[in-house]
Amino acid sequence: MAGGVLVFAFAIGFAWRWAAEQNQHQPPTREILITDGQGRPLVDGVGVRQRGDPGEGIRYRIEGDNGVVYEMQMSPRTPGAGMRPGDRGPAAWLRPPFGFLWMLALVGIAVTVGVFPIIRRLLQRLEQLQRSVQRFGEGDLSVRVAEQGQDEVADLARQFNAAAARIETLVQSHKSLLANASHELRSPLTRIRMGLELMQGGAPSPAFRAEIERNIAELDQLVDEILLASRLDAGAADVGTVEPVDLVGLAVEECVRVDAELQLGDGAPIEVPAVSKLLRRAVRNLLENARRYSRGEITLTIAREGQDAVLRLCDHGPGVPPDQRERIFEPFYRLPGASERSGGVGLGLALVRSIAARHGGSVVCEDRPDGKAGACFVLRLPATR
Repeated sequence: MAGGVLVFAFAIGFAWRWAAEQNQHQPPTREILITDGQGRPLVDGVGVRQRGDPGEGIRYRIEGDNGVVYEMQMSPRTPGAGMRPGDRGPAAWLRPPFGFLWMLALVGIAVTVGVFPIIRRLLQRLEQLQRSVQRFGEGDLSVRVAEQGQDEVADLARQFNAAAARIETLVQSHKSLLANASHELRSPLTRIRMGLELMQGGAPSPAFRAEIERNIAELDQLVDEILLASRLDAGAADVGTVEPVDLVGLAVEECVRVDAELQLGDGAPIEVPAVSKLLRRAVRNLLENARRYSRGEITLTIAREGQDAVLRLCDHGPGVPPDQRERIFEPFYRLPGASERSGGVGLGLALVRSIAARHGGSVVCEDRPDGKAGACFVLRLPATR
């Protein structure tokens, strides 16, 4: 800033000098009156200053009222002329051009002293941001920066905090996914190994073969769901093309697989902009989850509510306690008392929520509207007009 002030002052000085040179091209005129000792006018007219060497003094050409032309010349001013005894002229460091340089130096010092507290405070905030970024890069994902003020540094701090929170969430999610996946993979592998040891080279029975096939299918489903969950959490863009999907036709096909009843609100076709395979996975996971725990019929209702398409899946299972209705959507979470042999790996509902969020929708767990035992899952998605 001090350098900017100096450049600005130099620019003003050059502009001033240029203006003075331009004025020299237009000789100034003055009204000149010369009188005698009694005050009687001798010469009265307009004087035009003549160009010449400054060392020769000042010359004026005067044209009087009577048309007579006069010339007046004044000798150059000598140093010390007109000064009283004892007076001294300005010091050498104050005379041009040194005086101008001293003025620029004083202006620069004043500006530096004036803006130093502001710049220092700004630099302290930048240093704090730099230290936080360095700690974050070293692995401390919990570090955050204090958001002070409304300037650009505060906006940068807010953006850093938002990015750091997002990265921390993703890393923690991936760590939890890896830890839970390791545990879930170990269970079917252990059962397969124990079955092979018990067989001891004998011919496998049909029941044993069916158990091995079930465990292999569970492993295949687990790997598939882990990969899909990782891609959705990472915001992968290559999960499919968004296109209008016939929600009713898709629901009919999935309801047939699990023997569920389908009810339509007004019977009109409903389309939603979605990735077909992801939407199918969400509906299938809801139906399979309901069939796994329901002791009676399953009813899937599709209706349009405003600008949304709403899928309401109700079962006759044990239901979900109110304090567990959010946790069941966490990866690898099972309700207390749920057995691993009942099927599922704890990723189905988590995938449903991720798929719904990917399409701008939501999914919640509610009580049945009729008050009977069971649970009701409501999937809401934006529908095309």
